[in-house]
Amino acid sequence: QVQLVESGGGLVQAGGSLRLSCAASRGIFSINHMGWYRQAPGNKRDLVASITPGGSTNYADSVKGRFTISRDNAKNTVYLQMNSLKPEDTAVYYCNTNPYLYVPWGQGTQVTVSS
Repeated sequence: QVQLVESGGGLVQAGGSLRLSCAASRGIFSINHMGWYRQAPGNKRDLVASITPGGSTNYADSVKGRFTISRDNAKNTVYLQMNSLKPEDTAVYYCNTNPYLYVPWGQGTQVTVSS
């Protein structure tokens, strides 16, 4: 069974940057669209960025121009570079296929942005 492991979160001040990584236990990235999702307390899990196997990207309006998704298929890893962070970006961040194909969710990585 594929396992997803997210890392790179932390506490940062508004305006700061973080780079998240998501590693898979085996190769699913090369044939699937992948996405970064986030879930804040009391909210549903939302897709914020996605990337196709060919590298085309798409972003939620709330992060467009600030976040960049990328992938390294050889390393089975997807990244999310987050710049100009805002307090409203505070959430647990997860990666998974897009659309969701029932790959088990990882533990996520907490991102906290202080004002």
